[in-house]
Amino acid sequence: MTEYKKHVTFGGRLVMVGFGSIGQGVLPLILRHIDMPKDRIVIVTAEPRGIEEAAEYGIEFVQTALTRDNYRAELTQRLGKGDFLLNLSVDVSSIALFELAHELGAFYLDTCIEPWAGGYTDPSLTPSQRSNYALREKARKLRGKFAGGPTAVLTHGANPGLVSHFVKEALLKVAADTGRKAAIPANREGWAALARDLGVKTIHVAERDTQVAAVAKQPGEFVNTWSIDGFVGEGQQPAELGWGSHEKRLPTDGRRHDFGCDAAIYLMRPGAATRVRTWTPNEGPFHGFLITHNEAISIADYYTVAQNGKPVYRPTVHYAYHPCDDAVLSVHEIAGKNWHMQSAKRLMMEEIVKGVDELGVLLMGHEKGAMWYGSHLSIDEARKLAPHNNATSLQVTAAVLAGMVWALENPNSGVVEADEIDHVRCMEICRPYLGEVSGTYTDWTPLQDREKLFPEQIDRECPWQFENFRVA
Repeated sequence: MTEYKKHVTFGGRLVMVGFGSIGQGVLPLILRHIDMPKDRIVIVTAEPRGIEEAAEYGIEFVQTALTRDNYRAELTQRLGKGDFLLNLSVDVSSIALFELAHELGAFYLDTCIEPWAGGYTDPSLTPSQRSNYALREKARKLRGKFAGGPTAVLTHGANPGLVSHFVKEALLKVAADTGRKAAIPANREGWAALARDLGVKTIHVAERDTQVAAVAKQPGEFVNTWSIDGFVGEGQQPAELGWGSHEKRLPTDGRRHDFGCDAAIYLMRPGAATRVRTWTPNEGPFHGFLITHNEAISIADYYTVAQNGKPVYRPTVHYAYHPCDDAVLSVHEIAGKNWHMQSAKRLMMEEIVKGVDELGVLLMGHEKGAMWYGSHLSIDEARKLAPHNNATSLQVTAAVLAGMVWALENPNSGVVEADEIDHVRCMEICRPYLGEVSGTYTDWTPLQDREKLFPEQIDRECPWQFENFRVA
């Protein structure tokens, strides 16, 4: 029997809200690496999915959908001071849950800032109000109120989350490979200055998922390797990206927000209807969906260098996502029906027969051109490393585990994002579950092979302008 390292001992109760693919995948990692009794864990979830997996580990399973009306009653009977609320749900307000956790003196972690059901598509809200930028700003307003309180780690899955640690490792590698022996910066200002001094203009979170199932997608079915409801929800939000200081003009349908940190813009179109050019080592160049994600905003904000309140350096940051091929077909189908969801949903897990999830960050504009840094994880590796996971989910669940451990080791940090926590410690915990973690340099730019078929208006003097790699 394999002996796994216990990273931390936890004597409180753990309440897991939501038990889809990520909940089912992270439970065995929690039991492996956090020293706590099983009878101190309870799962509260809206659907019966996962009940067999909970029974396999002897974990209490409560099927109850949390709503605005009942979440306080349901959770206060199960949570108190020193306990941990792990939110892996959809359609449940993250802000409501971490406010309650703080009130009760409990730790908190989620993988995205989720609104109540309908918040992504509510027609009474403007596109700006439906954005991840707006959700993040609401959370940021509570930081002062919760300062010094029990640690609440916001948005710490694979992305957002793990990719913020990839950015830091990538910056240090570029620094070393260009002859700059940079010590690990001690604070945000140091990291931002390092990115500026290296000349990083653009950061893509570039992901290509090639996992294939034995059963192909059927008409009227949405197929994916992770949460279908989560993907569809964020895909219908406006396309969003951190907006770099080098950008000369807004895209035609680009808009700024009239509140908050002003580190990002949005487009007047859904992210799942917007594609961008990007690159990963195995795939090479490809088109990815510009799906809105918290890290596109938080990374751009974190790496801003300001003078007199104005950004003099900020990278452009966005997610460029090519999901598994069956998920791409599913997106095409739902888009063709004006974003009306298919009647059937299938999460690919046991039926996957081959494929790799290649998830990393592509840093462009520095002295060596571009470098992709991240995880190459195959389905075969994922199955050997942890039960109830595929290659996509394991990159998320490893980061959830790392965020929980960091929170318990740093119990009075208040509200924090991935960019603000110790990337060395988090990578130490995650790395055994990520397959090959490496950096690859490339001379690819978004201008490669442009104007081959038709003339375009592009700025060859600055290949990192967003208009140079946006695809309508």
